[in-house]
Amino acid sequence: MLMELIAHPHWFWLTLGGLLLAAEMLGTSGYLLWSGLAAVLVGLIEWCFPFSWTSQGVLFAVLTLLCVFFWYRWMRYRESSQQPNTLNQRGSQLIGMHLTLESTLKDGLGHVRIGDSSWRVQATEDLPAGTQVIVTGVVGITLMIQPRFPSV
Repeated sequence: MLMELIAHPHWFWLTLGGLLLAAEMLGTSGYLLWSGLAAVLVGLIEWCFPFSWTSQGVLFAVLTLLCVFFWYRWMRYRESSQQPNTLNQRGSQLIGMHLTLESTLKDGLGHVRIGDSSWRVQATEDLPAGTQVIVTGVVGITLMIQPRFPSV
C-alpha cells in the first residue's frame, strides 16, 4: 500500500484531501476545509501533470494560502454588501416605530411602554401626554424620539 502511494502520489493527495474534508465535518470551524481542498487540487493536478514531491509540497502550501486568501476576500465582500444586522439589538429594531406618549416628558425625558417593557425616551423638548412620536435613534438604552407631527 505504501509503495503504491509513493508510486502514484496523486492517491496520497486525494486521500489526504478526503481525510481533511471528512475531519472538517466533525466541526473544526473551517480550519481544515482549505487544506483539504488544496490537497484535492494537488492530487488532481499531479494526476494530470506528474512532478516531484518537493514541488507538490510547495504547490500544496501555496494553494492552501490562496484558498484562505480568496475565502477571506469573499467573506469581506459579502459582509460589506449585507444590510446592517439588528439581531439581538432590540433598541435598534424600534427605530421608525410610531408611539403615543402616555405621560408628559419633563426636561425632554420620560418613559414609554412598548409591549410589556418600559423604555426611557428623550426628546429635544418637553412633550405633553398623548403626543404621537416616532423613534429616531438609540443612545445606550434611551430611545431618541421626536414629534410625529411637528407643532406649527
